[in-house]
Amino acid sequence: MSEMITDNRVVFETLQNKTPDELFSQLKSPCYIIDEAALRRNGEILASVIRNTGCKILLAQKAFSNYDFYPLLSQYLSGTEASGLYEARLGAEMMPEKEVHVFCGAYRDDEFDELLKYADHIVFNSVHQLERFAFKAKAERKSIGLRINPECSTQEGHDIYDPCAPGGRLGVTRTQWDKEMTGELANMLDGLHFHTLCEQNSDDLETTLNAVEEKFGDILPDMKWLNMGGGHHITRGGYDIARLERCIIYAKNKWDVDIYLEPGEACALNAGYLLTRVLDITQNGSVTNVILDASAACHMPDVIEMPYKPPVYGTSEAGAFKYRLGGPTCLSGDIIGDYCFENALNTGDIVLFGDMAIYTTCKNNTFNGMPLPQIVRWDEKGCFHLLTDFGYDDFKMRLGSGK
Repeated sequence: MSEMITDNRVVFETLQNKTPDELFSQLKSPCYIIDEAALRRNGEILASVIRNTGCKILLAQKAFSNYDFYPLLSQYLSGTEASGLYEARLGAEMMPEKEVHVFCGAYRDDEFDELLKYADHIVFNSVHQLERFAFKAKAERKSIGLRINPECSTQEGHDIYDPCAPGGRLGVTRTQWDKEMTGELANMLDGLHFHTLCEQNSDDLETTLNAVEEKFGDILPDMKWLNMGGGHHITRGGYDIARLERCIIYAKNKWDVDIYLEPGEACALNAGYLLTRVLDITQNGSVTNVILDASAACHMPDVIEMPYKPPVYGTSEAGAFKYRLGGPTCLSGDIIGDYCFENALNTGDIVLFGDMAIYTTCKNNTFNGMPLPQIVRWDEKGCFHLLTDFGYDDFKMRLGSGK
């Protein structure tokens, strides 16, 4: 997962055999380019799962929250999933006719009343939070859920993304349920929620669903819905959609519940680029360092956090020119990775990263005073539209009074 570079032919297929220089030379760098055609392709795949199974699929905004594209995605999806108040409000405002679901590790007393204005479904992380807020939510006719922990790890060496790792803080185990859940609270529940996957195929969902049935199968017949969370890489090439659909239909029929999925990456996978240019090239021993005008730490933080090695146009394992791509910040580890290019790089050349719609614009930062990249919409007619153009004030406003 963390070291894989997606097949460049898939990631860059919407370039239609044109080079980045031919397509993007007039654009300022760095900038994110969001590809509407790729978003629509993803939406169509997700919509087919909805049609075939009767499930509902939500956009997890934590991965992609570029709301200018919500009108497009709303043609295919059932609504949005939020991780807190601001995302819930964004989903309600920008997909007003769709469902808004919220899960948060813990809700705040001073925000909960406002949250109730936007959310349709509210999922709690613990029995304590359920006791504290569920009565108020029910009084506002909200659908109430509880996140469960099936204690079934399908991750390999990535505990940071594994809520089923020992001692995890997300979700209620069956032992906790039996110890803490009272009849009154259980009767308030409309659904259960689990989220254990990260960029995984449907065989891992099947494994997890078996564990859910073993741990909570006696409870599910009393529920109205089951939310299978996110982490489903449904729009990735090679994903086993047929197995996913079998899992959904099995659960739907077994427990007579509505099924929700809330992928983030699958909605915008391979639907964006980060356009950068070469600022400098230096040699240190056997390593040729290329300094770009974009930063891993600032503009693609998953590169460091996951870690993740994004695809780059014009590279291959057989490329004759090996470079280490890095950012211009003072952080020594502001390194994107080592790549073999088919052609030599020079100062001023474009370097185009793929799969940059997800976990980028929603996570970027201004460390070192780095400017935030522009965001550009690439429409289905091939035209570019500037959506944002950040400047000094966007950096300054986050740090003080603005005076």
